[in-house]
Amino acid sequence: ICETLKKFIMGLWEFIKEYFLNFWDYETPKVMVVKNRTLGVIYRGVQFLVITYFIWYVFISQKAYQESETRPESSVYTLMKGIAIHGDDILDTVEYAQPSEGGDVISTILRREVTYNQRQDTCAEYFEVANANCTTDSDCVHGEVDFDGHGRKTGRCIQYYNYTFKTCEIQTWCPVEEYAVVREPALVEAINFTVFIRNSIHFPKFKVLRGNIKDASSKRDLQKYLKKCHYDEEKEPYCPNFRLGYIADQARENFSELCRTGGVIGVFINWNCNLDLDPSHCKPTYSFRRLDLRKDQVNSGYYYRFAKYYSKDGVESRTLIKAYGIRLDVIVHGHCLFTVATVICSIICDWIMLTFIDKNEVYSERKFDEIVKEPTVPVPTELSYISSYGSNHSDLSDGVPL
Repeated sequence: ICETLKKFIMGLWEFIKEYFLNFWDYETPKVMVVKNRTLGVIYRGVQFLVITYFIWYVFISQKAYQESETRPESSVYTLMKGIAIHGDDILDTVEYAQPSEGGDVISTILRREVTYNQRQDTCAEYFEVANANCTTDSDCVHGEVDFDGHGRKTGRCIQYYNYTFKTCEIQTWCPVEEYAVVREPALVEAINFTVFIRNSIHFPKFKVLRGNIKDASSKRDLQKYLKKCHYDEEKEPYCPNFRLGYIADQARENFSELCRTGGVIGVFINWNCNLDLDPSHCKPTYSFRRLDLRKDQVNSGYYYRFAKYYSKDGVESRTLIKAYGIRLDVIVHGHCLFTVATVICSIICDWIMLTFIDKNEVYSERKFDEIVKEPTVPVPTELSYISSYGSNHSDLSDGVPL
């Protein structure tokens, strides 16, 4: 048993010793050049397909040689500017802009429909509301509320204002809007209103921060420039002031039609930056497009209601305003590219040299350190006549059947 254990331990030691010594050996594949036209055509054909794949798909189509960032951080500030004359009144931004200054959404009033002197009372329901028309009180259910109507029914059937037909009486803000509304003319001056859009964008991956306003030597010069400039794609690409008429034209919309129905227009700010160039080339481009349903649809346009409350003869009253206007939604897109071609070029150049120039003796001698250990007693073999110096490749083109 002792002898068997001793042999086992010695065998294990030799195995560990041999494994440890062989662990530090360096192994490399031996390259053999086979001069066979069929194999050569297949080999070069596969090479051509691989090269075509990398050049067309990887580099040209997918642009794998570039790092990109498509989710930048963005900030938008908007401000409406302009003065309008409405009858004897002068309207400023507080009157027609909602909000007067804000973020990525701002709207301006182009036309108003006003219902004056409404108060909480009872009056006839509008005749186009479902189940509003009646002939007797029994047609009107007391306490019933029609959510498509204007208020709560009192149970009485009364004459519809100065008309001969009757509708159900309701408790609401009287008179109802459809009966007493006054439609004001559009603000034609609004075509020259300007919206100031300040946008800053940050690409955190590349630590690049850019803005859409022209750099100036001083704050005073910048303010002077911003008071006079209007955006022009060719002449003033860094001016953030946009005329509403220009925005409507770029969105291919008729401004008079927008005054009638209102509309929502998207202001798209696109940042496509190539950081291989100077940062000054990273500048925004703008595009404009109508976002709501077209004007021939039932729900097209843009409008909203608000009221101004006051006390008249000790009774709370209000003026109801239905405002049609343009709402601008500022939408920012960013895409930043940076080429990592230095490493790619090194790999490609080295691959070309190894693949196409490896038969050059000068390059081979300098590229590879060849270690050849001559046997003390040459052993004749079938391949003994193959030359082993001058290159680290074996040439099987003569005398060896494939």
